[in-house]
Parts: sequence; structure tokens; C-alpha cells
Amino acid sequence: MVFKNYLIFDFGASNGRAVVASFNGKKFLLDEVHRFDNRPVYIGENLFWDVLGLYSELKISIQKSLNKYSNIESLGIDTWGSDFGLLDKNGKLISNPINYRDEQSLRDSKSLYRIIDERELFGLTGADISPIFDLFRLYSLKKNDETAIRHAKTYLSVGDLLNYFLTGKSFNEFTRFTTNVIYNQRVKKIETSILERLGLSKEIFPGFIYPGQKIGDIYGKVSRELEIKPFSVITPSSHDTASAVAGVPSINKDIRWGFISLGTWACLGIENNKVLISDDIYNCKFLNEAGVEDTNIFAKNINGSWIIQQCRNKWLKKKEIYWDEIVALTEKANPFSSFIDVDQPQFKAQQVDMPAIIRDYCKNSGQKIPSSIGDVSRCVYESLCLKFRYYLKFLEKFSGQQLELLHITGGGAQNRLLCQWISNATGKRVIVGPIEATSIGNLLIQLKANTEINNIEEGRRLNYASSKLYEYVPMESAKWEEVYNRFVNLISKR
Repeated sequence: MVFKNYLIFDFGASNGRAVVASFNGKKFLLDEVHRFDNRPVYIGENLFWDVLGLYSELKISIQKSLNKYSNIESLGIDTWGSDFGLLDKNGKLISNPINYRDEQSLRDSKSLYRIIDERELFGLTGADISPIFDLFRLYSLKKNDETAIRHAKTYLSVGDLLNYFLTGKSFNEFTRFTTNVIYNQRVKKIETSILERLGLSKEIFPGFIYPGQKIGDIYGKVSRELEIKPFSVITPSSHDTASAVAGVPSINKDIRWGFISLGTWACLGIENNKVLISDDIYNCKFLNEAGVEDTNIFAKNINGSWIIQQCRNKWLKKKEIYWDEIVALTEKANPFSSFIDVDQPQFKAQQVDMPAIIRDYCKNSGQKIPSSIGDVSRCVYESLCLKFRYYLKFLEKFSGQQLELLHITGGGAQNRLLCQWISNATGKRVIVGPIEATSIGNLLIQLKANTEINNIEEGRRLNYASSKLYEYVPMESAKWEEVYNRFVNLISKR
């Protein structure tokens, strides 16, 4: 049995990993060869991504992969959905990319909205109008007359930047570009009116490349440094959400399904064929972004595992605690004692003591104050499930679809208790897995580029045959219905 090997890079907002997929024509096997942290760095008052450190980890991963697997057909890189680097006239990186949690863009967004308000931006782009995305960072650099924007000749998203380091070729990968609040998704062009009104150059954006296209081979200097033979760099859907949706193992066209990509951010949505824009959609902060094969992803970003990750960081300062311990303590804690609105700004920020922020919220809203680790984690997880239920109602209303099934993918899918609670809270049948949906979506596009499959539909059947999946059905529906009404009353008052 002959296997062909494909190298997958999945860079998330908190860590990254390299996976080799071995494909024999009928199934694939995944092997994680390297995992590494993605830690932002404060320099003065600004928060940066250590993109040079990430590139170093990428090269280490290539070497490790080729040490274990003698042949690699191609590699593909996907990343989180915001942030970029700027190159000067000589093609040199001017500065490390600024992290989307840096506060300067948030502060400067107030003056941006005086030039173009949020509703107009949404009407022009259909994107998620939030200061975490690229337009706001570009404007902030311009407003503050930063050196990087004054000398910028080329804009590249983080994924495109890493591809550039490997190949010397500069492109904007299309699915990722649609998240940056510059692209008009209805008329399918860069919305130059936005750039002109904000005094930003339209000349810094290189041409588009689409999922499944070859960028080039790893070029000479890199291959000589690593002492490897050059091989192809393919662009998947470089936005990790689009790759995760491509990696959903849906094989029945007659079932209307939605997805929750559950990671640091949670994305609840559907795959459809049209961009949806209205006042109600804007008010609920839903978004559109490109998916694979000319599909549209209509979704809502929700603050996901970030809160519990921040809680664990605080708890780790006192003692070692593993995720399975947190889940066990969660299950033992009293149910439905207190809730938070996970999307409030204080829960999205980087906090030194997130459990204290949660306790303050509960105290100020007249609820029982969670004290133990189990109490706090149960508050977070139950609140997240109820927020999914809240926005699922709007997703079905805006899309005109009554969903029969939810697919849950991503790292959060490893929490089986949470997955059962999502089914309970939403009243939907849930299919969990694959955990590695983003990597699998990346792989499927590489397979298509290498003519191993014809389309993503064929790839999803392959995914279904290769992946371990779990099914959950709703339980204790009456209890969850009762507490849902409490939850809605709580978040409506904030």
C-alpha cells in the first residue's frame, strides 16, 4: 500500500502545529510531528506576534517531517483570521505584526467610525466589523504616522507572509482576505472607497490566489539552509475557519447542518451560496466570509475557550492543573448557579486574574458568586452553551434554515461534557469531530490541488471514512429551557 505524504501547518492564536497526513487513495492518517506555543510579545505599550519565531518553528517542523517521512508532496499553511505584516520596497519585513488584542486599534476605532460608521462598513463588505481586523490596524498605523505604514509597499496576512518567506512569492489568499474589512463580498472586489476615505494606499495589496493553487516551490536559500529538496507550497483556505468548515464530515445533502468551530474563538455558522446583509444581521454582528469552491460562510464569532484558558493560566500560578481535572471539577459543581455574558469586553481582554473578573460580574449582576475552580468553570461552560443557543435562533432566522444537525470541530470538541451540554442547550443532534477539522480541510485542498480528489464533496466523504466521530442527542431539555430564559434576561440587562 503506497502512501503519499502531505504537510499541514495550522497556526492558531495560542499555539501552532505541524501534521503529516499520509494518504493511500482511500483513507488518510494524521501524525502530529511538532507542536509549539504562539506567544505574543509586549514591547512598550504594544502587543506583537513573534512572526520570526513562528517562521523558525515552521522550518523546524519541515526538518522534523522530512526526517520521519522521506517524501513530502506539498505543504499548506492556515492561520487565524486577522493580522498582517508589511514589506518595504526591498521586500523586507518592516516590523513584527501587531497582535489583534493590542489596544491601540480599539482606541483609534472611534475616530475611524467618525469617517465611516460601522453600519456602512458592514454594508460595503459584509464582514465582521470589529477592531480586531486588519482595516483597523492599517488605519491606526496611518493615524499615528507609524514608520511601517509610511514605508509599506506590500501587505501580506500572517499566512501569506509565511508563504512569502518560504517561496519569495507574494499573494493575498482569497478566503483570508475577505475577513479584513476591505473586500466587498457582494460585488467581489476590493472596496477602494474605504481605502480612499481613510487615506490608505490601494497599491500595497498584491493579487489574489485561491484555495488549491500552487504558490511555488520552497526556494533556493531556504532549501539550502534546511538541506532539503524543494517541494510545492499549496495555498489551502488559509483562514482557519474556512479550512475548518471544509473539514466538516458532512455526507448527506438532504440534512441541513450548521457548525461550531470551537477553539480560542468559537464560530457558529452555516455554509451557503450567498452573502447576507441587512440591518438585523448587522445588529446581531453576524458576518460573511469566503469559503472553499465559491461558497459563503455566514457565521457569528463568539468568545470561545479564551475565558477558560485565561482562568487556567491564573490557576496554574498556584498549582499544576490539567484540563481533564477541570472538566471533572466542572461536572461535580452545582448546576446553573450563575452565568456570564461571554462576549462582554472584559471577558475578551487578556486578564491577569480572569476568575476574579467572573466573580465581579456575578456579584454586580446579583447572582451567586462562584468560588471554587469547579464553580467558575461550570459558570463559563454553561454560559457558553447558552450563548450558542441564543445565536442559533438568529442564525436560523437570518438564513431561513431550520437546522437539523450541528457539527462540532476544533480543540474544544475534546471536552465531551461540553459537547453534550451544547446538544442539551440547543436541542440539536450533535456530531463531534474530527478535532483536527482545520488540518483536514487544509489537507483536502492539497489533495485537490494534487488531483487526488475532484472536489470538496468527495473530500468530505473521504474525511468521514477516515475520522472518528461521536454523536450526542439532547438530554434534560426542560431544565435547559428554564435556565435559558434566566440567561436571556441576564444578558438583556447588560
